[in-house]
Amino acid sequence: MNILITGGAGYVGSACLRYLHERGHHVVAFDNLIQGHRSAVGDSTLIEGDIADTQKVVQTLRDMHADAVMHFAAATYVRESVEDPEYHYRNNIYGTMSLLNAMREAGVKRILFSSTCATYGDNPECPMTEEILQNPCSPYARTKLSVEWMIQDFSHAYGLGYALLRYFNAAGASRNGNFGEAHHPENHLIPLVLQIPLGQREKLEVYGNDYSTPDGTCIRDYIHVDDLASAHLLAIQATEPGSQNIFNVGTGTGNSVMEIIKVCEAVTDQTIPYEVVARRPGDAPALVAEPTKLRKELGWNPIYTDIKETIASAWRWHKNHPDGY
Repeated sequence: MNILITGGAGYVGSACLRYLHERGHHVVAFDNLIQGHRSAVGDSTLIEGDIADTQKVVQTLRDMHADAVMHFAAATYVRESVEDPEYHYRNNIYGTMSLLNAMREAGVKRILFSSTCATYGDNPECPMTEEILQNPCSPYARTKLSVEWMIQDFSHAYGLGYALLRYFNAAGASRNGNFGEAHHPENHLIPLVLQIPLGQREKLEVYGNDYSTPDGTCIRDYIHVDDLASAHLLAIQATEPGSQNIFNVGTGTGNSVMEIIKVCEAVTDQTIPYEVVARRPGDAPALVAEPTKLRKELGWNPIYTDIKETIASAWRWHKNHPDGY
């Protein structure tokens, strides 16, 4: 397949780019490099540009004879979305409309959208199925849900086929330790914890230990980026013009903040100092996927089923690249 990957120089986008490239697909990354990294693209082609530039996207789609688009390009920082919602709405919603219009002009009828479990909001149901109420708690999550609606409306009106993947906490790095997570600023738990044994952080702040969970700290479902990539390939292969698919992507197993700290200590053989501080507004006690639909309908099976393996892969990357790309 010929697949354009918007946001293809970002953490998850580049993992999918490499995964598809290694399996013989023709993939092109399209990224403005505001959050992405040129080095993350590896041997694949990178077109530097913004999806708001509709005609540049049209030309790229035509030049590569694209069969489909995987759409990762988005502003993703929750705190920033609260402080500057205008940027997130303009970037995520207007940018996607530009992309969808480019696809219509170029005659590309298949899209996979990188959505998020954050669209479910603070929902007490756990594990979460695709059918539960979506009630997003942040501007970032609301833009993701708005894009889901937009894609569904374009599908109904223009025959677009789509797959919406709502995934949980992406984690881990490539097996060879050459590609991994590099955010500035970093706000994901596992890399924050691993900054401590690297001497980049004195201690971890644990936001609350009085949740209704076994150890009082929040529980999340951590899925390795390579397993995410395999789900993306299966989903885009199952997408045809006019088809409509929605899948949760997660392991179905949750780990608490304290469990992550303990596993990081075991992997690094170092003590991880931490301090319990006040809860963050909007943090749900537990977010765990119910991935049965993805497994049954697409035959997806994750390789990384032990959180220790996922963290060990992340540790190899951070040790080899303490400053990122």
